[in-house]
Amino acid sequence: MSGEEKRLTMIDLARVSKTFPPDVHALADVSLRIRRGEMIFLTGQSGAGKTTLLRLLSGIDRPDKGYIEIAGHDLSRIADAEMQRLRRRIGVAYQDFKLLPDKTVAQNIAFSMEVSYRSRQFIRAQTERLLTELHLLDKHDTLAGRLSRGEQQRVSIARAVANEPELLLADEPTGNLDAETAVLVMQLFRRCNEQGVTLLIATHDQAIYDFPGSKIIRIENGRLAIQKPPTAVRKAEARA
Repeated sequence: MSGEEKRLTMIDLARVSKTFPPDVHALADVSLRIRRGEMIFLTGQSGAGKTTLLRLLSGIDRPDKGYIEIAGHDLSRIADAEMQRLRRRIGVAYQDFKLLPDKTVAQNIAFSMEVSYRSRQFIRAQTERLLTELHLLDKHDTLAGRLSRGEQQRVSIARAVANEPELLLADEPTGNLDAETAVLVMQLFRRCNEQGVTLLIATHDQAIYDFPGSKIIRIENGRLAIQKPPTAVRKAEARA
């Protein structure tokens, strides 16, 4: 890869494999390159390997084999301190939310900005803006543990984008949302992408991935099956 290609690449995987005991082959020989600013929808059945891929990209897990590079950083060689700095540039909206139940909604969203030493003014303005966009402003002082699952999901998404990450990883971000609220979330993601954020969204929801310029990557049994724009996938599904 040339220096220019490297500069334009956000995610680079080469022959990545991951197995969980006793013999669950979550990913097998996956190679993938995603450019900065792309919006990618990762599809596939439950257990196909989508969540595993996101966990590897976020540095939560490490591959058994292969090479992963994020924003020019080789995750197999990166020092712990540098990995902590890199994680501040990555937003993750987890499928199980990972909120602090005894903290308020505002405190949960503020957390990712506080660890990056953002100013109080920035944190306050960003939190209120996101709560307004996601129709959660009335939950500002509510403990996260008292929210519905749909509300918790929106808070998790707000926290993931609050620190203005370069890379956003979202695992089933509309799984607990009705159609109207899912639109709000996708509008937020679209605005992030227009501002240059690279997005990788794992989803079962075909209704959310009709965005011009986006791509679909399908995983089947831990292997990449297809890489196409959404319109091509929809046409194939219509013929099936």
